Amino acid sequence: MTVDCTGGSGAGTPVAGLQAAVLCGGLGTRLRPLTDTVPKPMVDVNGVPFLEHLLRQLVSQGVGRIVLMTGYLGDQIRAHFGSGQDHRCDIVYSHGSETWSTGRRLLEAGVLLDSRFLLLYADNFALVDLHQVLELHLREEPSITLTLSPKAHGNIAVPGDGRVPRYQPDRSDDGLDHVEIGYMVVERDRVLAALGQIGGAPDVDYSEVIKVMVSSGEVAGFVIGGGYHSISDPERLELTRDYLSPKKILLVDRDGVINEQSPRGEYVDRWDKFRFVEDTVTALEALSRSGFRFVVITNQAGVARGLVDKQELDLIHRNMVQALARRGVEVVAVYVSPHHWNENSIMRKPEPGMFFQASGDLRFRLDRVLYIGDDIRDCQAAANAGCGMVFLGEVGPGETMPATRHPQHSFNSLAEAVPFIIDHYESERLR
Repeated sequence: MTVDCTGGSGAGTPVAGLQAAVLCGGLGTRLRPLTDTVPKPMVDVNGVPFLEHLLRQLVSQGVGRIVLMTGYLGDQIRAHFGSGQDHRCDIVYSHGSETWSTGRRLLEAGVLLDSRFLLLYADNFALVDLHQVLELHLREEPSITLTLSPKAHGNIAVPGDGRVPRYQPDRSDDGLDHVEIGYMVVERDRVLAALGQIGGAPDVDYSEVIKVMVSSGEVAGFVIGGGYHSISDPERLELTRDYLSPKKILLVDRDGVINEQSPRGEYVDRWDKFRFVEDTVTALEALSRSGFRFVVITNQAGVARGLVDKQELDLIHRNMVQALARRGVEVVAVYVSPHHWNENSIMRKPEPGMFFQASGDLRFRLDRVLYIGDDIRDCQAAANAGCGMVFLGEVGPGETMPATRHPQHSFNSLAEAVPFIIDHYESERLR
């Protein structure tokens, strides 16, 4: 039996009808010689322009009206995307000189912009739930809600009470451990009014607008956990190409999925107690023949409780990986949370820390993979991480599947789920 349990956004705030505007007029000097003949947003990333990845992301979350603010070689952008019809959206253009600042580019586009809109940079990509960002914006009512990513020696301080307290575009201040990455919700009239009050306006960088509005307490921040990816220079471009390339990586829980579940309160503390679920291994073999590799993500609170020795646990996992390899199943990584539930660790499911770490280490998109689990906390973890879920078994009494935009399907066994998993990854590859 298979059940489609796909829900709506976890935040519950639709972005359908929200307009997006993308700054894509810069010279892209750090990408020369690639940008000698093409604008930076049109640089090839796995067979399509980078900007196309951004537009697909917007459309997938319900954003159907887009303003492209072009400059340098902007005719190439217009020639490729046209009206947007072939890209399932409506596109209009605000074109200006390649020498315009981002502040002026925004001001000149003002007549095309809604009173509230999304603003994106054309060289950054991140897995941002726009519904959640909009929900925060509507609740806090700032002039700008920025999307932030943790980063050492950053340019912005994480908000404590809903408002961003400090911002330094040149990263000259100590103690700033996040960066703003675009994907921001903007109140047009307030922002354009602030722009007009800056000396030298409108020929100033948009970062100056953010700086002024942070100083007046008008900026909120939404922190994402999965990092961001940029095409700003050749090295980052290659990393982004790798990240955005389709990968047949399947995330798998351990206890109850790969090995038989111990009785409640007990743990597999030695290799001789480890018993494979044969149906699962057979299914992993079938998936391996279709090119899949596997990442194990598992809670092991027995370590924190003193019931499982960490070295013994490492031995169990080495033996597990080797035993599966002998059957043609490649486990590329095992992520373990040894934390007790009351430690409130971001690395313990249902928190998504292990998923983010795996995505960063192995460079795959969480919204393009599935997690296999047999516990409602697995479903919650998948929803929090932004990936799809294959749930093995039945939801228990009093339990409900979490609301999410990502696919959730239930099967009796992993073997039963194999055709669905193969088809799902093929459809994601083509999307």
